[in-house]
Amino acid sequence: MQPVSSPNQLISALEWRYATKLFDTKKLPAATWSALEKSLQLAPSSYGLQPWKFFIVENPEIRAKLRPVSWNQSQVTDASHLVVFTRRTEMTEKDVQDFFDLMVSERKVEADKIEAYRQMMLGGVVKGKDATAQKEWAARQVYIALGQFMAAAAMIGVDTCALEGIDAAAYDDILGLKGSGYETLVGCAVGYRSADDKYAGMKKVRFPMSRVFGKV
Repeated sequence: MQPVSSPNQLISALEWRYATKLFDTKKLPAATWSALEKSLQLAPSSYGLQPWKFFIVENPEIRAKLRPVSWNQSQVTDASHLVVFTRRTEMTEKDVQDFFDLMVSERKVEADKIEAYRQMMLGGVVKGKDATAQKEWAARQVYIALGQFMAAAAMIGVDTCALEGIDAAAYDDILGLKGSGYETLVGCAVGYRSADDKYAGMKKVRFPMSRVFGKV
């Protein structure tokens, strides 16, 4: 495939991106949002198991309920879209089997030819991790998806703000996630920055390359 942007365009988009504090209430075009949804579906994960579900909170009344349990951050109600990133509460043999069956179907392979991979997933995640380790593993996968989502948004000129300052248990209650097999980890507001956001023009503060890279 042909690159969708040049190296300079990539850096420009990432320099432009920041944690947007004030959003304009303007809605994203449908095609733009559809592309961002697709970027989440295409996010990578360990073994490809995708231990997550992304809840798009469209109901303004629900978003109003979420704002007080998000340190009253205005992004929750003002941004065009609000995505709640959740993880699986437990990885089961059925989760592995569902993914394995889909792999067999999509890649047109015989199940017995890749049975070793199924066993590896079972051993590595379901049987090889206790409940705490499973949740920690799932959380890392969700943050990979969040990173891809925010970078994809920057590449098409859409603002985002990751929201970790939330009461995850309250989110679960408000969204009705109790007993669903998923629990809240982090939110992400998506849309367009307000002209009044003073943080938009601030210079990025990052450690120099010499500090954040090492060579061995």
